[in-house]
Amino acid sequence: MNIATIGTGSIVELFLSAVEEVNGMQCVAVYSRNEETAEALADKFDISAIYTDMKEMMENTAIDFVYIASPNSLHFEQAYLALQHGKNVIVEKPFTSTAKETEQLSELAKEKQLMIFEAISTIHMPNYRLIREYIGSLGPIKLIQCNYSQFSSRYGKLMNGETPNVFNLEFSGGALADINIYNLHFVMNLFGSPKSVSYTANKHENGIDTSGVAVMKYPNFIAECVGAKDAQSMNFAMIQGEKGYLNVVNGANGCQEVIVTIGDREVRLNAQTKSNRLYYEVAEIQKIYQAKDFDRCYDLLDYTKSVVEVLEAARKDAGIIYPADE
Repeated sequence: MNIATIGTGSIVELFLSAVEEVNGMQCVAVYSRNEETAEALADKFDISAIYTDMKEMMENTAIDFVYIASPNSLHFEQAYLALQHGKNVIVEKPFTSTAKETEQLSELAKEKQLMIFEAISTIHMPNYRLIREYIGSLGPIKLIQCNYSQFSSRYGKLMNGETPNVFNLEFSGGALADINIYNLHFVMNLFGSPKSVSYTANKHENGIDTSGVAVMKYPNFIAECVGAKDAQSMNFAMIQGEKGYLNVVNGANGCQEVIVTIGDREVRLNAQTKSNRLYYEVAEIQKIYQAKDFDRCYDLLDYTKSVVEVLEAARKDAGIIYPADE
């Protein structure tokens, strides 16, 4: 797999570090609008080619995959361009701004027999698989609580009158899309789509959500998902059943350890050996690609669409409207 990247943020560096750990994968090109930032990233990871013209990069026939980690609002058009040029695609979460955009990318990928993935690390982690194995021991599920809060380094700029991309409606930003998305994936990959979803948000005067609580109602239980970029918290994910509970240490983004408590018996589980949380996601994508397992790829794509639908419904419930909605 020869990969090209779009974007030069910290998540791209984490992704490239994971690529270095997976045999048979390499990054061969970097795109950025700014040549200096592209050069810095290329030098750090010994990447041979840099581009400031995206279309020119897409025409490089040596590239198999394009990894997109640009502002959220650009995901759709850049992924569409890559597919049109015969490239397989990995798109950082959130996959797209709207479910309609996800559907269009899905149709194009299937039409061209190409693979496209959402880069969501949680669902591919060994400890997440352990959670699936142990849920049955909890008895009927009654409550799920998830909190992923991370005070943003850009929050100060927002308070000073600036509008960083992550706090900008124009770039499809906000706490729900940027950080609470991990909690939605944590719940939905285990239990599917909820019957209904609501979102109560702390909103800046520009209309963006800086933190909020999403409540997903299922037939027999309720899932509460908290995400904040304007405050810190002890992060966790908790699944409560009639017989016991399961605690995910440090929450959905990482699944560092799983603690299962049934009565007075506690079991601590950890099947993860890699410090880079993106390793398992990257390795799984490579496995699917090498096996030409389009069924698995498109099953994951259908699942991604279900998450984007819930994400969009929650956002609109709080009155958060993106230009992409129009």
